[in-house]
Amino acid sequence: MSWQAVVLTLFPDMFPGPLGLSLAGRARDGTLWSLDAIDIRAHAADKHKTVDDTPFGGGPGMVMRPDVIDAALAAAEARHGALPAIYLTPRGAPLTQARVRELAKGPGAIVLCGRYEGVDQRVIDKRRVEELSLGDFVLSGGEPAAIALIDACVRLLPGVVGAAETLAEESFERGLLEYPHFTRPADWAGQKVPEVLLSGHHERIQAWRLAEAERTTRERRPDLWSRYKAA
Repeated sequence: MSWQAVVLTLFPDMFPGPLGLSLAGRARDGTLWSLDAIDIRAHAADKHKTVDDTPFGGGPGMVMRPDVIDAALAAAEARHGALPAIYLTPRGAPLTQARVRELAKGPGAIVLCGRYEGVDQRVIDKRRVEELSLGDFVLSGGEPAAIALIDACVRLLPGVVGAAETLAEESFERGLLEYPHFTRPADWAGQKVPEVLLSGHHERIQAWRLAEAERTTRERRPDLWSRYKAA
């Protein structure tokens, strides 16, 4: 069975979007994974298809109703079975490459895209929806984050990336950021490619790349560097 991406959204026309292009698009055409964008509004019970209401306690904005979200999640599970449910929110735990690997090894995921001020917490708790964040910033809705999450998972599926061994040296795979890359011309705008990369000496090149990955991580991501050194 192919890996299943199920998206709950108020804007199903945003999908597949970029997921229909490049590696992810070709893999989807080749049935390595599937995408189902479910319209949350279709699961509202009233004639106006209301999906939100004012927040208890006051304050600006609107909150997505728990009954509507619950019905949409139930519909997704009825159609696709029990998949991990994820709500993308700035309040969530940081999404890591390790969590992406875990999701990619499973059957798929149901991704809930919030709008307005967010989703009523009761349905998140009742359904045991995992809350994840792409970073310390706020988007207009969860759809761009859902596309990023799905793309990160899909590219790890067997058969999606042509040379699978390239995945092993990417950022975060060893707890480090990736080393810098260079290509032709060897001398461009007065800047030359490091001599070691032109040497053809495999062991020296590997040592240089590791040293550069460590230097970059130490300078740019002290948090990753601390974990790397501890390990």
